[in-house]
Amino acid sequence: MTARHLAAAVALLFVAATGCREKAPAKVAQAPVVRTETPISREVGDYVYFTGRLEAVESVEVRARVTGYLVSIDFQSGKPVKAGDRLFKIDPRPYQAQLDEANGQVALAKARLQLAVADNARAKEVAKTPGAISQQDVDKYEAAEEAAAAQVTAVQAASEVAALNLSFTDVISPVDGIVSRNLLTIGNLVTQDQTLLTTVVSQDPIYAYFDVDELTLLRAERLIQAKKIESTAQGAVLPVEFGLANEGNDYPHAGTVDFINNQIDPSTGTLELRGVFSNPLLTPAGPRMFKPGEFVRIRLPMGPAEESLVVSQASIGSDQGKKYLMTLNKENVVEYSPVTLGPQQPDGMQVVLPINIQRTPEGVRYALEGEPSEPSISADSVIVAEGLQRVRPGVRVDPKPIVRDPLGTLPADDQTPSAPAPPTAQAEKPAPADKK
Repeated sequence: MTARHLAAAVALLFVAATGCREKAPAKVAQAPVVRTETPISREVGDYVYFTGRLEAVESVEVRARVTGYLVSIDFQSGKPVKAGDRLFKIDPRPYQAQLDEANGQVALAKARLQLAVADNARAKEVAKTPGAISQQDVDKYEAAEEAAAAQVTAVQAASEVAALNLSFTDVISPVDGIVSRNLLTIGNLVTQDQTLLTTVVSQDPIYAYFDVDELTLLRAERLIQAKKIESTAQGAVLPVEFGLANEGNDYPHAGTVDFINNQIDPSTGTLELRGVFSNPLLTPAGPRMFKPGEFVRIRLPMGPAEESLVVSQASIGSDQGKKYLMTLNKENVVEYSPVTLGPQQPDGMQVVLPINIQRTPEGVRYALEGEPSEPSISADSVIVAEGLQRVRPGVRVDPKPIVRDPLGTLPADDQTPSAPAPPTAQAEKPAPADKK
């Protein structure tokens, strides 16, 4: 190879190397993708929430009213009973004997009364003859008749007591309801007014007891003063709702408040209220839906429903205790919009109340009284529903709207788009082998 050919080859290699080192074109920054939605306008009731327990309207501890030994148990544990059904039988023989003795005393007293009446009548007849009988004897016969009559009354009362004691050997259910298990078996001694035999609780209706805090009471008083709600003293019926532990955020069971306690418990700062609810049958043969002692979630309305703006709870941010939304202007630039929270909704939504603000080049500030202002949000606002951590005020974003139905429910096929995956380096293809 000549020197001229060698120089040409070196020049070609230099040009090739220089071309390989040319800079790649700069990447264009893409706007972050965020999910957006508009607030839902709907009528929202103002509710307060509590926890409570169900209790039977009638709950009876069944005890023996006479002393004796159990001879029979006449119910099935856990089954319904009617008022007047016999639950237990106590040995009646001693009480039957007492009744027979009392009835004998009644017959004896009546016979003595009959004799005293006859003696008194004869004495009065004899007294018509002067000097035949003294006045003292006449008075004795009259007193003897009155004593015999009083004796009849006394032994008749004793007979009634004996009859009552005999009837008390039949231990009956005083109310309709469900009977518990028998706490004693046949042959055990029961003591009058002491031994607990079983319990019976009524089923329908059923009570729900719950405690209302003092701040809620003061708020209700202000609403009554403002004539936004009526008090029970004015004849208003106060509705109340509850949901069971397995019913999520629903409160499907409606009732009314029928009792408000007369004083606040100083140890807890709460006032006891009671709601009454129907207790429907699960099947025509039972059982009932609710059980005494069951835990329930209580929802109490605090006024009429009002038109409000509702957003998803995920779209609400918090900054040192202050709540805000991230909204988009017409250029899809993020703006800070402070709000006040209203009542929380059971479907995962949240009522938000706009605040009067001023938007300036330096940012957002609260408007002073008398200054021109604008509400921080409206029904037409576009808010960042998801991805608050990826945006900040002043950043332009790529909005992807979320479409909800009027109740605020997401469609089943709505999926939040995942962030784009970073480009992966492509593996270098092996250079083809030189053909020889």
